[in-house]
Amino acid sequence: MNPRRALGRGLEALIPTGPAVSSSVRQVHVDAVSPNPHQPRQHVDSEALAELAASIKEHGLIQPLIVSELEQEGHYALIAGERRLQAARLAGLDTVPVIVREATSEQMLELALVENIQRADLNPLEEAAAYQQLAEAFGLTQQEIADKVGKNRVSVANALRLLRLPDFCRGLLASGQISEGHARALLGLEEDEDMMRRALKAVLKQHLSVRQTEELVRRLRTSPHSPKATRTRTPEARALEQEFAQALGTKVSLTQSKKGGRLVIHYYSEEELQGLYELLVQRSQH
Repeated sequence: MNPRRALGRGLEALIPTGPAVSSSVRQVHVDAVSPNPHQPRQHVDSEALAELAASIKEHGLIQPLIVSELEQEGHYALIAGERRLQAARLAGLDTVPVIVREATSEQMLELALVENIQRADLNPLEEAAAYQQLAEAFGLTQQEIADKVGKNRVSVANALRLLRLPDFCRGLLASGQISEGHARALLGLEEDEDMMRRALKAVLKQHLSVRQTEELVRRLRTSPHSPKATRTRTPEARALEQEFAQALGTKVSLTQSKKGGRLVIHYYSEEELQGLYELLVQRSQH
């Protein structure tokens, strides 16, 4: 599947193309447009917004906003175009061009999410939070979310894992000081936040790559001071771990505790990941 093409279908279904476009655009007062209550973006870069406002002030708002009508006559809820609406207000426009469309709450969130992903406007945590909202508010599965935004299920699952990060990591990820790859690697230490803090400090101080961060996390997890490393492993646990490894055809790490445990499946290429997905997910769906 081509992600960009899939995302485009979401917007094309909402925004008409061809000769009829100009006749479907109307001008409404800028204050008559309310923000999308399901807007996934939580932060807008002020410098970039100022640049967009300057462009709009000189050339006007070329691309219409997409809105839906509210019960109060003459008032609209924004579906797509959050940055353009903010920039238009900053530029001092009295009216903005809009295309009116009917949309459910789910569609408003989905299309705002689609637009932002298509323009690469969301940081990883905002994207993850939007996926979580689709799941919790509308009961969508990870596969259904993936289908809507033109990504594979594993990408959606990996994004949602980021929401398990502690606040001290979230802030650095949102600001771009660490990448999504760094954050996913650090999640390997989520059972020990103090150790995660030490690893994060090393990543920032030494400018570690994602691969180097993964190696650092691996060393910390197997160090004598790691709580996981000090747990007693029974012969039964080792035997079960070996059975899992043989069944899945890859390395498996099994950790047990009084409150449950953790089963980690390792993979070493995209092909191996696809094979595991087919074995564990697709087979269960048939």
